[in-house]
Amino acid sequence: MILSTHHKTQTPSDCSCDLNTISFPNGLTLVHQHIPSSSVVVADVWVNAGVTTEPESWSGISHFLEHMIFKGTKNILPGDFDYVVESTGGLANAATSYDYTHFFLTTASQYLPDTLPYLAEIILQAEIPDEDFYIERDVVLEEIRSSYDDYDWMILQSVASSIYRNHPYRKSVLGDECLLLQHTPNQMRCYHKTHYQPENMTVVLVGNIDQQTSISLVENCFQDFSVRSECPVVDFDCEPPMIDIRRQELFLPRLEQPRLVMGWSGPGIENLEGAIALDMLSLILTGGRTSRLVRKLREEEHLLLDISCDFSLQKYSSLFTISAYLSGNNLEQIEAIIRDNIYRLQKEPITSHELRICQRSLCHDYIFSTETPEQLAGLYGYYQILKKADLALQYPYIVKQLTAEKLQAYASQYLSPEYYAICEIKSC
Repeated sequence: MILSTHHKTQTPSDCSCDLNTISFPNGLTLVHQHIPSSSVVVADVWVNAGVTTEPESWSGISHFLEHMIFKGTKNILPGDFDYVVESTGGLANAATSYDYTHFFLTTASQYLPDTLPYLAEIILQAEIPDEDFYIERDVVLEEIRSSYDDYDWMILQSVASSIYRNHPYRKSVLGDECLLLQHTPNQMRCYHKTHYQPENMTVVLVGNIDQQTSISLVENCFQDFSVRSECPVVDFDCEPPMIDIRRQELFLPRLEQPRLVMGWSGPGIENLEGAIALDMLSLILTGGRTSRLVRKLREEEHLLLDISCDFSLQKYSSLFTISAYLSGNNLEQIEAIIRDNIYRLQKEPITSHELRICQRSLCHDYIFSTETPEQLAGLYGYYQILKKADLALQYPYIVKQLTAEKLQAYASQYLSPEYYAICEIKSC
């Protein structure tokens, strides 16, 4: 495998390391950062295979396949990979989301040449035996059933399905139980051979490994891809904007406090500045005791126990939610105050004091989230699978360049006091 292109990005001034993005002729991408001071190397393999690539009737197959990857290959028996990694003091795991699946390995730098070939083979040459498929399906089904004990997961799923009525983001990453029971080993093999191909894959290596060694290691390990297959084509349109209030009630047993969750859809990765602006607006609303909603609803009016904002950036669209933990039966009053504060974001300039606090807080959070090779590898892989890795380095600069006027404009564009999804969660 001959190197075709090499792109080098200088990281922020507080880091002496360079971020390298390297493309190979077959479409595989390597993202590399050499950190000589580290004693470990993190290998994080990202695949463009998640909920958004699943055919409608193949719900949950990306997450199910993540499980089956660890069942081994013709040459690697179940448990062999774990033994090789753990016997050298390393650790490995995987995760599936809407836009990706990734498999990560942390090991002492001297052991990477011994462990990375195992990781590459189980990803590229997954055997997916029939017997293991049906055994592991029971594990996944139990995971789905257990998720209904996680109220936070259920609430978020309800809000997402209300906001995204057509887009795959409305679906659960775990899949639908009824559809999962219809999956076959051949379907999964087809899905694997369709999406686990070099042009859909990024290998991230961060830590005490130089660039040339990284290139050579990836060339040797990631060359034996499965023969291509073609599963049903997935096609979906962008979710149209909300033009109403989508209200729903959720009744949960043993709920200690009633809750209120309001949600809006925001920009995807194509408008990173807008997404970061929503991140800042979430702090202005609920980022501490002096933030607008916390001060008004909790500290002054004593109408609730707590309130927070969450913002999640994804490839096609982001999700902005406000969650309130109530102390009484005052849902309508709290909703009205939240709506009023959203309206004020659009009509009244954000103060210079609020802007400085948000910029300082987000920049500090960014510094703390880029301290370790594990954090950096995850950050680079995440941004590379969404668009390109070096966007991860732009975050603090965009934060510092956002003005009060820009924040006000983005609030008007994405946060409406008239159109949103709302879920009232009560005990039954």
